[in-house]
Amino acid sequence: MDLPVVNHQDYEAQLNDDNKFPIKKFGELAKYLVLHKVVKTFHKPEPCSIETLKEAHSLEYINKIKNKSLDKNEVRKIGFPLVDSVVRRSFIATGGTVMATKLALNYGIACNTAGGSHHASYDEGAGYCVFNDVAVAAKYLTLRGLANRILIIDLDVHQGNGNSEIFKNDNQVFTFSMHSKVNYPAKKSISDLDVELEENLEDKKYLEILKSNLKLLNQEEFDFIFYIAGVDIHYNDRLGKLKISDEGIIKRDEIVIDNFFSNKIPICGVLGGGYNKDFDKLIELHSCLHKTCAKFI
Repeated sequence: MDLPVVNHQDYEAQLNDDNKFPIKKFGELAKYLVLHKVVKTFHKPEPCSIETLKEAHSLEYINKIKNKSLDKNEVRKIGFPLVDSVVRRSFIATGGTVMATKLALNYGIACNTAGGSHHASYDEGAGYCVFNDVAVAAKYLTLRGLANRILIIDLDVHQGNGNSEIFKNDNQVFTFSMHSKVNYPAKKSISDLDVELEENLEDKKYLEILKSNLKLLNQEEFDFIFYIAGVDIHYNDRLGKLKISDEGIIKRDEIVIDNFFSNKIPICGVLGGGYNKDFDKLIELHSCLHKTCAKFI
């Protein structure tokens, strides 16, 4: 069986060249996965419905995105222009994570080729995140009785402040964020478990810290895992402050996936952040998630 992977051509919104976000990575990643025979065909998502979105976001905020009526400060905080292709991308990418979640329930493991928009909170977006796809998908599961105790393991270099805000009073979702101490967001929120990493941390210590925290998490009983596999921990990332190598990222993904998959807990992997100075390297690093997950099928 092939790894179920979700992708849509509209993940790649139309941005001006002066926008710092590497939006073209989504289309190039899909090509890379096919070329390297990680995936033969993709599952194609529909836009996430407003009914599903409003389980994690306010209807007022959803309508502001849909109608492109955010004010200048709200748009600036997100970092994307609020144009048609960005609006469509936001609905589609969230629908993609919901679809990958359903596939993970059926097959034990699945991935999106986007997602991990962990800075979006209940009523606002931030940091290149419009809708919080993982929060939406987690709510989809718990509100329908498809999961009772979810773990969000967020290994992006930036804290998953949107997740911790949305789920701060929700005992069914446990938020774990292991991130750079001195990085965006300047004001951190409080996750169920936050691990702050010092600048310039390298592979050996990073993996030791990860393993010790997974050991703690293994004392809990989870029945679904969301894994935000940000590669902005890489030493050559424009927005990261860590010194993790290619091999360190591969090992990280292997440790996380094996820890839960071996215990037969369904896992949905999403992309997370990545802003490598070398665009081709960025695509290769993002593909590590899918390559690793494919080994377990």
